[in-house]
Amino acid sequence: MNLLNMAQGEEVAALVPVRDFSDDLYLFFCTRRGVVKKTALSAYRNIRAVGLNAINVREGDELIDVKITGGGSQVILATRSGLAIRFKEGDVRPMGRSTEGVRGIALAGDDQVVGMVVVYRGCTLLVVTEHGMGKRSDVDEYRLQRRGGKGVINLRVTDRTGRVVTIKAVSDTEQLMVMSRNGVVNRQPVGQIRVIGRATQGVRLVNLDEGDLVMDVARVVLENGDDFLKEATTQVSVGSAGVDKDDPESQEPE
Repeated sequence: MNLLNMAQGEEVAALVPVRDFSDDLYLFFCTRRGVVKKTALSAYRNIRAVGLNAINVREGDELIDVKITGGGSQVILATRSGLAIRFKEGDVRPMGRSTEGVRGIALAGDDQVVGMVVVYRGCTLLVVTEHGMGKRSDVDEYRLQRRGGKGVINLRVTDRTGRVVTIKAVSDTEQLMVMSRNGVVNRQPVGQIRVIGRATQGVRLVNLDEGDLVMDVARVVLENGDDFLKEATTQVSVGSAGVDKDDPESQEPE
């Protein structure tokens, strides 16, 4: 059965479970070209059968992810070339539904954003590449910047690693499923992936046949389906301390 009436060529970008359309929560959007936007969750309380416009996406761009945030969170965006930026959610003012958003990260050339995470207390940042390499790093390794900067090195991309496929905010008690283009699925405890430095190549997470590539990664929820609510209520709040106040346009990756 069709759950959504979608235009030709349109695809689902994200599924967000919602228990309550609270005025204190937001939907935080991210596009392939690094545009971000947040809108009060309550703006989507009354959705018609044909849906509502959630974000205006420019030609040549596409929505890649949507998260629930609590208003004072930290957000990390990562690109396929191995860069990432961490900034305050407060750097993005709330907007209406039919708006484009603002720049979250400055991209060079044909680079693209491949993932977005909302930082929650006790998490580490997992990075996975198309050739099955990956790593976990402490979030504090990513200095807090203003949105719109170029970011810092997230993983050193080489021919051996391949490009970055995705990032996830994970904890030791969770499990991970890695899925390849040829249909191979690998499941492993997150706690077995050691935490290493930010600007490294990572370790082998999954062995792939020649020509196969990692396509996606999923966190396995072990206890219940309320992880989205837990993260929204335990997200790391930030003030101005520790923020790099340099002009984001002049920030070079480290």
